[in-house]
Amino acid sequence: MDGLEKVDFELEKDKSKEVSKTPSAGSNSPMARRRFNFKKLLSGRNGIIALVVVAVLFLFSIFGIYLPATKVYKSAKVTYADAQSVTWAVKTQNVGLASDQLAKTKTDLTQTQKDLSSMWYLKFIPIANWYYGDATHILNAGFHGLNAATILVDSIKPYADVLGLKGQGSFAGGTAQQRIETAVKTIGKITPRIDDISNELAVVKSEIDEVNPGHYPSILFGKKIRDGLDNLKNLTDQSVTLITGAKPLIKILPQIVGEPDEKKYLILFQNDKELRPTGGFITAYAIFRLDSGVVHVDTSSDIYTLDATIANKSVAPRPILSYLANVPLLNLRDNNLSPDFKVSMDSFYKMYQTAGGYQKVDGIIAVDTQALVSAMDILGDIYVDGSTFTTKTDPRCNCPQVIYQLEVYADQPSESIRADRKGIIGDLMYAIMNKAFSSSPKKYWGPLFQAMLTEINEKHVLFYINDSQAQTAFENFNAAGRILPFKGDYFTINEANFGGAKSNMFVTEALTEDYALGSDGSITKTVTVDYKNPYPPSDCNLERGNLCLNAVLRDWFRIYVPKGSELVSSKGSEVKMISYDELGKTVFEGFLTVRPQGETNLTLTYKLPFKLAENSVLPLLIQKQAGTDHPSYTITASGKTLEQFNLASDKTLNLKLR
Repeated sequence: MDGLEKVDFELEKDKSKEVSKTPSAGSNSPMARRRFNFKKLLSGRNGIIALVVVAVLFLFSIFGIYLPATKVYKSAKVTYADAQSVTWAVKTQNVGLASDQLAKTKTDLTQTQKDLSSMWYLKFIPIANWYYGDATHILNAGFHGLNAATILVDSIKPYADVLGLKGQGSFAGGTAQQRIETAVKTIGKITPRIDDISNELAVVKSEIDEVNPGHYPSILFGKKIRDGLDNLKNLTDQSVTLITGAKPLIKILPQIVGEPDEKKYLILFQNDKELRPTGGFITAYAIFRLDSGVVHVDTSSDIYTLDATIANKSVAPRPILSYLANVPLLNLRDNNLSPDFKVSMDSFYKMYQTAGGYQKVDGIIAVDTQALVSAMDILGDIYVDGSTFTTKTDPRCNCPQVIYQLEVYADQPSESIRADRKGIIGDLMYAIMNKAFSSSPKKYWGPLFQAMLTEINEKHVLFYINDSQAQTAFENFNAAGRILPFKGDYFTINEANFGGAKSNMFVTEALTEDYALGSDGSITKTVTVDYKNPYPPSDCNLERGNLCLNAVLRDWFRIYVPKGSELVSSKGSEVKMISYDELGKTVFEGFLTVRPQGETNLTLTYKLPFKLAENSVLPLLIQKQAGTDHPSYTITASGKTLEQFNLASDKTLNLKLR
């Protein structure tokens, strides 16, 4: 047919014949030779040897690895369950139960170690020896961790009732003050055990450091194995650091609380609603004596009264002259301009010694309103000077009623003259301690002790001690408000309210730190601070006798960054920003205002003084300003969010910028 080609079927037949002539399976082809050799290997004497080897490997896998490993796994699960029970007992503050569970966990951990030791031969098998070694190190770490926990629990068990913990202590009789005296006099006998705890944790760290997370897959059976081991390493390091830092403080604790010699402290009340560099405007003070842990209040007064007894004051420093109206001289109440609490108190104490009301003290302790509220949340309502103070929300300020009432006493104009009007704060502090000490220890003391640790950690309580050993101990515990040295990136924003009103009660701050990484490893950082005050202004007309709480925030700010950083650009400061070096950092300083029902934005771009090596993480320390609440932070790099958190205390991060 037209358009169709003729197909030569004979040619196709010939091709098919050619195909049929390809070598058969029984020919001498390479594939055939391989099959032949394999069959030969499995035949005769060689075949028997091969089968025996396979059988031995199979039996060894079953009886030498699988069954023993299963036994170890089951034993480990029992031990883990016991450890969880210990954790639960600690969380519920049950000292007696924790002690029992620790003993049971140690017994079961011994069995787990015995089961693992039966597989000793794995030490000589490549790759398997990795996992056997890691398991051995983890078990050894577990033993020493249990030893540390046992020492701690056994040490505090006699003081269970004093600390408000569950469990039978040894101080069931006597008044609350007698129990405190007995506990303080006895605690000196157990503080040496902190060395034993520290030594045990040091061994835990050395054992965990031998474990290599790189031996394990990221995820196995749905569990993040490698991340879990990394977290274990970090947790161990943090625990060792905490105990190492706390050890000097624990050792000198009896001395600090007046055993054997009485101690006297100057207590400063810092109003964090009128924020200043060390936590708040110094508004009142008191003199406390501690005698074997028992607190006596010698005096409490208005800081203005003490300030008035100081003659020949020096000219106020530049920031006060520039931003604090009508204050030409440096007052004692304004003598906390350094963000480093020790530096500020060095200056404050020197000036305090010239005051007519000066009393020699062993140190200074600063507290703010949040510390008072925290204590009252536990103790309940407090009655002082015919008034009731409570932590219930007051709609006039959307804050605890005690805060509003303190501001009324301190700042609201009154037709009658209230002598020592800010001394009410000292009276309130005394009433709080009196209620705590006159109560059953199990009712308040435990929660109060734990709340105090939280407030110290969040910098609502700061310590400045004249004794160098004690001061070092508080600094190691990060309870002294120091600006810390740090290798890597560093950031803190420190602010002072120079407006007089209590605007920090209403203003919130949200910070964003964005990193831009250059191809050569150079780092440019942009920091944005968003200020918001959503509340209406107060009527600040003093002639009408109103309480001026919410007014324009006049904010003198300083941003501390790694020394050598260079400011590239800034926006939001109402004065030209300046930079200088201070406290081992570079400082960017400016001034801005935030109005009621308004917003203000501050943006800084600067270049860090170092470069980031390839495949390296960037360490970052963010220090929280004393007296601030929990400002929000967002850390970003190249448009990606790395971290988001509210800053409750100083925070160290390791950032992966690439």
